Amino acid sequence: MVDETTHEMQRGTMNLMTGMTGFSIVWVGQFVSMLGTSMTNFALTIWAWELTGEATALALVGFFFIAPYILVSPVAGALVDRSNRKLVMMLSDLGAGVSTIAIFLLLSTGRLEIWHLFVTSAFAGAFGAFQFPAYSAAVTLMIDKEHYTRANGMRSLAGSASGIFAPVAAGILLPIMGLEGILIFDIASFIVAIAALLIVHIPQPPLTVEAEKEKRSLLQDSLYGFRYIWARKSLLGLQLIFFVVNFTASISFALLPPMILSRTGNDSLILGSVQSAFGIGGILGGLLVSTWGGPKRRINGLLLGLASTGILGTTMMGIGRGPLVWTAAAFIFMFVNPITNGSSQSIWQSKVPPELQGRVFSTRALIAQASQPIAMFIAGPLADRIMEPAMATGGWLAPVFGWLVGTGPGTGIALIFVFAGLLSTTTSLGGYLFDAVRNVEDIIPDHDASSPVEAEDTPVPEE
Repeated sequence: MVDETTHEMQRGTMNLMTGMTGFSIVWVGQFVSMLGTSMTNFALTIWAWELTGEATALALVGFFFIAPYILVSPVAGALVDRSNRKLVMMLSDLGAGVSTIAIFLLLSTGRLEIWHLFVTSAFAGAFGAFQFPAYSAAVTLMIDKEHYTRANGMRSLAGSASGIFAPVAAGILLPIMGLEGILIFDIASFIVAIAALLIVHIPQPPLTVEAEKEKRSLLQDSLYGFRYIWARKSLLGLQLIFFVVNFTASISFALLPPMILSRTGNDSLILGSVQSAFGIGGILGGLLVSTWGGPKRRINGLLLGLASTGILGTTMMGIGRGPLVWTAAAFIFMFVNPITNGSSQSIWQSKVPPELQGRVFSTRALIAQASQPIAMFIAGPLADRIMEPAMATGGWLAPVFGWLVGTGPGTGIALIFVFAGLLSTTTSLGGYLFDAVRNVEDIIPDHDASSPVEAEDTPVPEE
């Protein structure tokens, strides 16, 4: 009798540490980790700028993070599906923590140089490639599908909140603790994240017969996500829409600081206010989704959300000529963003079997992230060499669009925002023209549905 009681107590504890309670514990740990990382990035940005005085150095730090992230993503997804999700998340946090420890030791011994940040960023980027697919798959396994959008809203909330609080906290603590103190806090934040994972239960997906058939080499598994999405036109359509929207957003918002600074006479206070509006909008949007749970028809939340951020966020940012409109556009963009991303993530989590999500979600991340360096590569020359001269007083485009965005410094970039937002909105609403996209929630059954598998959800053929 005692043994049965003990067993029931243990099972009750395990149930407590999974579901929304368990997810909330993991979420808190990940939020603390994100806060520490964001504080470190802010402090290191200041350190690198004071050391070099060059924007190129700062851009290279970002490049050395994103390049390994993209390259490792397919392999990361394959390994996530072959491994324990909880362990993968812990190792990802540990890898990021090791890079911070390395920077701390170099700084403490007076040996830290700018190139060390390139190496540690590459190391953190490679380990970071495991975090998104493992975290996404863990959410699918921990909670019921009716809570997917709410949980994804909480994840978006964490990102927005860390983006606001980290610069403020780092700005206050940096004069008091120095860069070393910020790094120590970051190291402690990784320990918190790992500790949160240790006390929760993250179930492993059952190994289905189909999953056994799909077991192949690591190389074949790394390419599996591409084949899986290609074989399902509904999911492919969603991803193509996101690719275009991500591209337009990246090419425009990479130019946000120079546009605002150019149009305000280098007023950094206005720029800071606009950036804060992004964070505030993201927090309130994340809170809304976390409590509301998102729209019942998630494809509407996705497509209408993307269209709203395009026209009311990006386009309005370009049309605006002062801080009031810019801050409103920034707020709207990030307020709607959790609804959009939460709806999208929920569709994918509902449709893709948990045992395949590592490979499929890594491919999603790769496609989305791949547009960023391309967009950033194009953005600078497009603004400096084409659009800015064209919208200068007497420029060839000034008579055509001067009434819309004005003329002079920054207006060429503003016109890029207008075009990018219109393209994003058109692409998003265009999704309704295609049955495969519009009815994705009906065409592809949920992975836990007992109904017969539709033709579009048939297994990827053997190669």
